[in-house]
Amino acid sequence: MSDSPSLAKTNQEQALAAWVNYLNQLRLDNLLSTFRQQDVNLGDALASVDEAIRKIDLEVVTSNRGGVKGMHGFIAEVAEVGVGNARSQILGEGAVYQWVNDNGPVDLMRGGVAIQQKFVAAGGRFGLGAISEHLEKYPGFVMSGGKYQIPSDHFDAIRKLHDMPREEAGSLLTRSGDGPSFRDWERVQAFFDKGSVGIESLEPSTLDYHEAQRGVHESTLGAEKDALRATDKTLRDDAYHASRPNLKEGAKATFVAAAVEGTTAFVIAVVEKRREGKKLKDFTIDDWTEIAGSTGLGAVSGTVRGLSIYSLTNFTATSAAVASSIVTAAFGIAEQANKLRRREIDELEFIEAAELVSLEAAVSGLSSFVGQAVIPVPVLGAVIGNTVGMVMYSGVSSSLSRREAELISRYLEEQQMLDEHLAADYQELVNRLDASMADYLAVLERAFFPDVEVALLGSVDLALTLGVVPDDVLDSELKTFRYFVD
Repeated sequence: MSDSPSLAKTNQEQALAAWVNYLNQLRLDNLLSTFRQQDVNLGDALASVDEAIRKIDLEVVTSNRGGVKGMHGFIAEVAEVGVGNARSQILGEGAVYQWVNDNGPVDLMRGGVAIQQKFVAAGGRFGLGAISEHLEKYPGFVMSGGKYQIPSDHFDAIRKLHDMPREEAGSLLTRSGDGPSFRDWERVQAFFDKGSVGIESLEPSTLDYHEAQRGVHESTLGAEKDALRATDKTLRDDAYHASRPNLKEGAKATFVAAAVEGTTAFVIAVVEKRREGKKLKDFTIDDWTEIAGSTGLGAVSGTVRGLSIYSLTNFTATSAAVASSIVTAAFGIAEQANKLRRREIDELEFIEAAELVSLEAAVSGLSSFVGQAVIPVPVLGAVIGNTVGMVMYSGVSSSLSRREAELISRYLEEQQMLDEHLAADYQELVNRLDASMADYLAVLERAFFPDVEVALLGSVDLALTLGVVPDDVLDSELKTFRYFVD
């Protein structure tokens, strides 16, 4: 593992893993940054609505500004500022409205645009009469870029009537009852026929006419706060979904991994040929074919590695360094398994090689992880950590290998001596067992001899041989009589 090509390969593998981890971290950092900014946006938006509620209560309702007929107009102005700013702030675009509040020709300012607001229902002209009166007093208002803002529902009605041809108006609009009438259509057409104000100089408010009335504005602004929270949740959900791993980024990681690993395999193959003493100009077609094969295999390995690392780091609780080590170990064990199938190694050698591959992969992963933590520079920390870790591992493993060889040699000598000693003891025991077995068989043969007298004497010998207490052995007529009678 201490040779340069192997070290370069592990560095490339861990550098690739660190790069994929960097991509993942960027997405996570962007998501957290978006959430933090959205916290600020939501706070600002809700504060704007709360400020509007406070101003309406203190500066409009409590002071009875505008009286019974005109109060809703001031409520609408303050509410427009609060709601308009809040809807902009929730998107992170900052406040856009300013309340002029001087009873002059301009009620609101929005990005340099002067706005006169007309929340008027009297006369059934959707506020167009009030606009005409304002224009008579301030004839240059529209020419200077000013806008007239009317309730959203009034604007929708005016837009519909403005765009409606006479034939359609005559057949579809009722002359009495609910909804716009033909008379309303005539008033709208007459207003714009004067040419003083175009439809483009009108714009809808964020509120309908009824939403700016006293006693209703609290629920209107309360509902707006709920809508802001819903918008905030939608924005956060969108940010979360945008931050999730995706096919495009996965394909990018896979492509880069294939290119990097293929290039590394190409360089290592060329270096190995150069170490054999060949110059580039002396490379044969077979040499280039072998190099191309190594490069292609590297590209395939890189494809698998890139896809695996991206999947493991994004869909399981696995770090990039560990994911790369898992892939490396899998490749190494698969190679050893192939050798086992070809009978190039036996089962014991396969297990030993698999253990070594796994150990080296684990050392590489741990070293890269520590290096990235100590040196928090994307990719660089992982490469330095892997280099230091693998060099240290190589030195220690080489030293351990020499010591292990000496221990094994001494162990074999001790085993040979022990085998010789045990062989002698074993032979002695076998001889003693053979002698004992011969005596036992002779006694057993007499105990079951066809002649009764011989068998009785043999039975006594058998009992004594098996360890029966002599006093308990029935070796006389008196003992036999007492045993059966007593």
